[in-house]
Amino acid sequence: MANIKEIARQAGVSVSTVSRVLNGHPHVAQEKRQAVLDTVRRLNYSRNLNAVQLIKGRSGMIGVLLPYIHHPYFTMLLEGITREALEAGVQLVLCQTDYRTEREVGMLERLRMKGLDGVIVCSRALEWERLEPYAAFGPLVVCERPGSKQVSAVYIDHYRCFREAMDYLHRRGHRRIGFSLGRGGSSSSRERRRAYADMLAKWSEPAREAWVLPGCFTIEDGAQLLKRVLAMNERPTALIVTGDEVAVGLMSEAARQGVRIPGDLALIGFDNQPISRMFDLTAIDNGLTDMGGAAFRLLHERLTGRGEIVQRELPFSLVERSTV
Repeated sequence: MANIKEIARQAGVSVSTVSRVLNGHPHVAQEKRQAVLDTVRRLNYSRNLNAVQLIKGRSGMIGVLLPYIHHPYFTMLLEGITREALEAGVQLVLCQTDYRTEREVGMLERLRMKGLDGVIVCSRALEWERLEPYAAFGPLVVCERPGSKQVSAVYIDHYRCFREAMDYLHRRGHRRIGFSLGRGGSSSSRERRRAYADMLAKWSEPAREAWVLPGCFTIEDGAQLLKRVLAMNERPTALIVTGDEVAVGLMSEAARQGVRIPGDLALIGFDNQPISRMFDLTAIDNGLTDMGGAAFRLLHERLTGRGEIVQRELPFSLVERSTV
């Protein structure tokens, strides 16, 4: 089997020149590059990638931890990550966890064993105390407010953006406000609950736990959400719906039930997904695609020695449309 020394001998160049050509270095004379490539084809040479990885100490792959691939929230994050990875020539390894901690640990163990160069954590079930030690084995970036100074992060302030949504509804005459959640115990859900309670206290409004509606992820959940609201003896006049698909499901069911939006029920969605533009849904824009791109850049800068641990808060905005 041909090796680099044999390629160098037959091409009439040095071993270091062959190595530079195989690794894509630009500073090689064109005639020498062509001689090496012609010899590689003639000898049918293929590289042992395992050996290359051992020599470089790198796998050339970055892991992406996310609970679901099909959910629009994570699709938008992935769009930003993959766009930057393609530009950088880096391969991604996706791990769909379904929020199972054993799957998250499995991906992080690959980092510890040098099977991955770094990991982007889009969302997690694993406790910080178990996640943080893996930062010793390679760069980690989380897409949430960090619980550790040893981990890079990109995030939005869920407390502030939820307060802004509440205040926007309040300025338009709404006092009776409810909201939906996905995972009720996630860090972002806890911040939203805190903002909700603080704003109600500021307005001297009672906190109604019945108007806090967890477990909403899909369009179908949105239809059920409206039915839950209509079954209440005392109903909110406005809802903040965390997830634009959920909000659109609610709007579709509202049309079937003869509920006017915003006349009978005002809506604000979260994420500003493309579907929110189609349905003219007022929404908080979390900049998810930009967040994914920023997460990849932070990790790649660490890998190339151009960056330190960074924890960066990203901006959000409220996009006014017709549902309030």
